Amino acid sequence: MWLKIIIVILFLLIVASLTSGLVFLLKDMGAPDSKRTLYALGIRISLAALLILCIYFGYESGILTGRAPWTGRY
Repeated sequence: MWLKIIIVILFLLIVASLTSGLVFLLKDMGAPDSKRTLYALGIRISLAALLILCIYFGYESGILTGRAPWTGRY
């Protein structure tokens, strides 16, 4: 259960980073030296990598399973 909570939190943090990147992009249009959008992108990429690693760990350890009808496992 703890892994699912971590996955949801990471997903929400990715959405928050995406939103902050958009705000920084719109506010810093006239400032060519501002790197806040770049930093938000870096944070988002790092969080996405952590999310993928958590999902991979959960799948390989058996904590997360697929219940799609076409897999044959319910």
